[in-house]
Amino acid sequence: MIDPRALALECLSECTPSLKCSKTMLAEAHIGATGLSIGTHEPIAIPIPGRPARPELVAPRELKHRKLKTLHGRAALVHAVAHIEFNAINLAWDAVYRFPGLPDAFYRDWASVAADEARHFSMLHDRLTDLGFAYGDFPAHNGLWQMAVDTAHDLVARMALVPRVLEARGLDVTPGMIERLLAAGDDDTVARLRIILAEEVRHVAIGSRWFNYACEQQNLEPRSTFRAMLERYGMDRVRGPFNFPARMAAGFDAEEMAMLESLGA
Repeated sequence: MIDPRALALECLSECTPSLKCSKTMLAEAHIGATGLSIGTHEPIAIPIPGRPARPELVAPRELKHRKLKTLHGRAALVHAVAHIEFNAINLAWDAVYRFPGLPDAFYRDWASVAADEARHFSMLHDRLTDLGFAYGDFPAHNGLWQMAVDTAHDLVARMALVPRVLEARGLDVTPGMIERLLAAGDDDTVARLRIILAEEVRHVAIGSRWFNYACEQQNLEPRSTFRAMLERYGMDRVRGPFNFPARMAAGFDAEEMAMLESLGA
C-alpha cells in the first residue's frame, strides 16, 4: 500500500524538470498498479512548487508577442506551451496532495494527468532543443500556479477553475496555433501539438467528472455553481471562439456553452 499524497508532494517539490518528469512517471506507475492508503494529514501551503531558477517569471502583460515566421518566434511559442505543461504537472500533483478523503479513483485520475503532462513537457522540451533553445530561455508568467494557490481551500473551486477554465482554454486556442504553425511550415511542432490537444480533452473531462462529484457531495447544482465560481474568482470575462466539439467531449453541456458565450458577448 502506498500513499499517493506523499508521492505527489515529492514530485511537487522537485525543481529539476527532467527529474520531475521521471519521478512523475514512476509515481504514476506505482499509484496505478498498487493499493492505495490515502494519508489524512493536513496539506501544507505551497506558495511556489519545485521549479528551476529559470525561466524568469514576469507579469503576463510583459510577455512579448513574436511572429511565427521567425525561428525565434516559433521557439518562443513552443517555450510558452512547454511552460504551461510544466505547470500542469504541478497542478495535477497538487490536486492529489491537496485534497484528502476522496475515492481512490480521484488520485489515480490526477496521477495519470500528471504523467501525461510530464510527457507533453518532454515532447516540447525536445522540440525546443531541436530549434536551438532550452526551457528557461524565455520569460514566462505564474498565472496557472497562482490559481492553485487561490483555490487551495476548496475542491469545488479547484475543479471548476483549473481544468474547466484554464486547461479548457487550451482546447480553444491550440487549433489556431496549429493553423499558424502550418502556415509557417513547422510540421514537427504541429504534430506534437495535435497529440497534446487530443489528450487534453481527457484531462478537462477528468476535471468535469470530479467537479460534478464535488458538487454532488456538497448538494450544489453544478451549472449555477460553475457560473458562481467564474464570478467569484474574476474569471467571468472568458472570450470565444470556443472549441465546441472538444469542450462537449470534455464534459461541458449545451447550457454551459451558451452561458460561456453570453459572458463573452
